[in-house]
Amino acid sequence: MKAARSQCVNARCGSDSSRHPFCPISLAIISRAMLYSPRERDCHCQEMLDDYFRQYGYIAIFAAIAVAVPAGMLLASWALSLFKIRPQMPSAIKESIYECGFETLTGRWSQFNFRFYGFALLFVIFDVEVIFLFPWAASFGYMSREFGVFILLEMMVFIAILIVGWLYAWRKGSLEWS
Repeated sequence: MKAARSQCVNARCGSDSSRHPFCPISLAIISRAMLYSPRERDCHCQEMLDDYFRQYGYIAIFAAIAVAVPAGMLLASWALSLFKIRPQMPSAIKESIYECGFETLTGRWSQFNFRFYGFALLFVIFDVEVIFLFPWAASFGYMSREFGVFILLEMMVFIAILIVGWLYAWRKGSLEWS
């Protein structure tokens, strides 16, 4: 193992292992390099290092594209506004409603009762919890053979917690519209 580490460092850095006591590649790569003869090991270690760092190159290219595309779009929009190709001034056509509903009659936002938000939040919470029932129901036959009654009791506890939450919301009047 120590010989493979020094050969890997020698192959990568061109120096002895006293100056570079640790090889920068992982233990799995070193153990794969030990399968080869000493002559092949130096070459193979360098190939593995090249492949190892090439994967980071792909990530760097992806990150550069992820930054360059939005920056290029913003730069193109700014350049088009300089040449008066892109309209800048607001107009009646730009301010008009297009497939978004009716024109507003009042200038301010209307306030909603908080119960609507609470009802929507309760719906989302119970809807997500019911989604957990479908995978359980689909694999209940297989899981019951493996886990026995435990899997049924576990789901009954889950449903009991749902019912307690539903009863609490019902008692507080969160489910009433009026």
